[in-house]
Formats: sequence, structure tokens, C-alpha cells
Amino acid sequence: MIGVNKVILIGNVGRNPDVVSFPQDRHGEIQGVVKKASFTLATTEYHRNREGLRIEQTEWHNVVCWRSLAEIAEKILRKGVTVYVEGRLQTRSWEDKEGNKRYITEVVADNFTVLTGRTRGEESSAGGQRAPFADTRDNPLEEILTADTEPLGDLPF
Repeated sequence: MIGVNKVILIGNVGRNPDVVSFPQDRHGEIQGVVKKASFTLATTEYHRNREGLRIEQTEWHNVVCWRSLAEIAEKILRKGVTVYVEGRLQTRSWEDKEGNKRYITEVVADNFTVLTGRTRGEESSAGGQRAPFADTRDNPLEEILTADTEPLGDLPF
């Protein structure tokens, strides 16, 4: 039987990504580095209890990006940004300093999409208005999208 390991999250980045570079070793020679970016993502759900009170429940997820996705995360993700993440769950284990076995479950991101470039505090200070997604003024995403992308040319649509 085949299994499915798919995660889709929309939430707010909890902290700026931590980026680590590992040397890439091929045939005994170092040929560059592989980057890993990790950050937390908060997803919040609301429901009503039996008394009708609105309850807020926030879950924190550990997200890991590798290689070019890690480089993009390093450049554009900041605490408070709302992001859509697709990936898979992965659990790993290690021994801590006291010899205890520890476990962590992470979302290994396949891709992500930035949904807002502002934090909640900035949105509320701007009268609750958010800039449209296409508005990339003062947005580091603009640099990435224009730096290495080719013009679309004559598309049939």
C-alpha cells in the first residue's frame, strides 16, 4: 500500500529563519555548501466552547527548508510574515548532553508562498489596510523575482 505524507499550513512566521551552511563533499573534495533554514510557524484556529465563548488555539510548527528554498527563506522571511507552506512531516531523534533520547517532528518544506509582507502590528497601525500582494515596494521579494527571472515574452494568453 502506498502512503501519503503531505502538509499544508498557512500561518505567521514566529522568528526569523536560522540558517546553517554545510560543506558539500563530493569524492573527497568540498564543492560548495548546502544551506538549511529553519523557523517556527504559528497557525491559529478559533472555535466556540459550550458556553459560547470564542476560544483561540495556536499550534507551533517547526519548518525546515533546504538548498535554494533555504536561500530564499533567508532573504524574504521575517517574523510576523504570513506564509503558505507545503511539505511533508519528518521525525528525527538524537541524544542530548545527559544521554536522553529526544525527538522532534518538523515540516520539511517543498515550497512556500509569502501571503503578506507586513506583520500584524504594522497592519493595525496602518488602519487595518493591507497592501495588495502585487505591491512590492520595500519588499525583498521584488529583488528575488527580478534578479534572475527572464521576461515572459509572447504568451498565448
